[in-house]
Amino acid sequence: MRFLDKVNCPDDLKKLTMPQLNVLACEMRSFLVGSISQTGGHLSSNLGIVELAMALHFTLDSPTDKIIWDVGHQCYPHKILTGRRDKFDTLRQYNGISGFVKSDESPHDTFDVGHSSTSLSIAHGMAVSRDLLVQSHKIAAVIGDGAMTSGLAWEAMNNIGRSNSDMLVVLNDNQMSISENVGALARHMGEIRTKPAYINVKRDVKSLLRNIPAIGERAEHFLDDSKKKLKYVLLPGVLFEELGFKYYGPVDGHNLRGLIQILQNIQQVKGPVFLHVLTKKGKGYLPAERESLKFHGIGHFDAKTGNCVSDCKKITYTDVVSNELVQLGQKNPEIVTITAAMPTGTGLAKFREHFPERFFDVGIAEGHAVTFAAGMAKAGLKPIVAIYSTFLQRAYDQIIHDVCIQKLPVIFLLDRSGLVAADGETHQGIYDISYLSHMPNMVIISPKNKREFEAMIEFAAEYDGPIAVRYPRDSASMVYGTTDEPIVLGKSETLEQGERIALVSFGAMMDNVCELYKALKERGFNPTLINARFAKPLDMGMVRELISYEYVFTFEENELTSGFGTQVMNGFSEISTFPKYFKKFGFPGGEFITQGSREQLFDKYGLSTEKMLENILAIIEDKQ
Repeated sequence: MRFLDKVNCPDDLKKLTMPQLNVLACEMRSFLVGSISQTGGHLSSNLGIVELAMALHFTLDSPTDKIIWDVGHQCYPHKILTGRRDKFDTLRQYNGISGFVKSDESPHDTFDVGHSSTSLSIAHGMAVSRDLLVQSHKIAAVIGDGAMTSGLAWEAMNNIGRSNSDMLVVLNDNQMSISENVGALARHMGEIRTKPAYINVKRDVKSLLRNIPAIGERAEHFLDDSKKKLKYVLLPGVLFEELGFKYYGPVDGHNLRGLIQILQNIQQVKGPVFLHVLTKKGKGYLPAERESLKFHGIGHFDAKTGNCVSDCKKITYTDVVSNELVQLGQKNPEIVTITAAMPTGTGLAKFREHFPERFFDVGIAEGHAVTFAAGMAKAGLKPIVAIYSTFLQRAYDQIIHDVCIQKLPVIFLLDRSGLVAADGETHQGIYDISYLSHMPNMVIISPKNKREFEAMIEFAAEYDGPIAVRYPRDSASMVYGTTDEPIVLGKSETLEQGERIALVSFGAMMDNVCELYKALKERGFNPTLINARFAKPLDMGMVRELISYEYVFTFEENELTSGFGTQVMNGFSEISTFPKYFKKFGFPGGEFITQGSREQLFDKYGLSTEKMLENILAIIEDKQ
């Protein structure tokens, strides 16, 4: 029987001997590779943190003691150790366990997390609450070195250090976030990895001085008096010490015995403690060690070879970005690209290869990315900021104050707009129309297919003002791919002219709406099919034409309270006239959208072709 089968809670872990724990670590890695090869998920980061998760649960008393996992894509070993091993076949699936930490899943999941760099603020809040409530449990936050590039992490570090609260910050240092880490902090961490530990250096120097005849004792006293000066030369973690932490490390994150020992020892240390742990992303699975980026988040793959099983031949919208930006860069030397730690995920890796001096990865710092772009635009460049829709939410203030007020020509490429199905609530890109549409001077466009997307990127590159191009994660559709009507600011495109019923689609919903159009035609109706193109500025000419229809339906992959359909409704209000019946199809604004396949979620929220057809036919029958 595997030791893995005996561990269903952290207390079971504590019953094993050290040799048995080392075997368990190997079993956990084997389990992760086999399970994720079937479900997809985050593999590299989880393989690298197995021993650290084991050591934390061995030395702490979860859930009484609180362990906060930053981001959550390093939480799979934690989930295995806290009784969810048998549910891993449902990972990231509809009604299954989440790929991130979810407090409604287990009492061991202390706080829901999906976006990076929040763990230190959460842990500090919990530590202050514990102290005010006169409680005594321990608090540990685990953060990756990539997440330390975020300003939020350093805001928390600044406050934790001066608070003197008892808490542990564990830095899981694998030199990677999703892509390779960048910036001065990454360079500093690299220097730490190559320096000897301060405590050993200090001990060796003192030993040497004591052996010097006559002056040895005086020199040792001088060393103690000059400790502050000396540590700037010798201490690896001086940055963290100066912020108020007691720094330990770096230590080997795969030496389980050593990790357990140091965690047990530092529990006696008062105040904030910083433990620097070195791990290897993809540890124990050769394909993931060789290509940690590929296996960071991966779909179904062959566990023996590491080869992807899914169809890799389909062209995605991200692929289109990759090719189009290189062409634009060749034409216009003023174009620069910016990403926040996602050069491959956003399609900018190819641009970086061709124009390295015009590519900028700012790390996990979306707010800085936007204001950085604003400065570039003000000085005469044409910045393209490529960030996932859900991550751009962090830069809301910067978009308004630093870009829109001055009408600066910054292009926002919003990858993963709409459903990002398996990642669940924290990653669904269904709010960007809502949070951008009320910003003065902002333009919002979205393509119906690959060809139109290429044209929209070119249009954005020529536009003299803030503009956001939103597009999905999926393959680039070729629905109505033969139409080549030029992109004109604020103008929609009528694909099929009909009567009585108007179907108005914004963006990637066009695939489903085309199927709906065909189904209505088969039932004897002759609807008009419109590709909106612009959510802002809204085509008011289109709005006036829609008044002549009995039934008007809008379609979007956004929440409905303030999305595209609401813009159309506001347009009707502006001209004080409404069609006989108007309905918006999209996602409800009153709830967060859970994980599941795109098809499952479309069906649940009435956005599948069949559900929309059923709904529309019932409306027409009821109103006749």
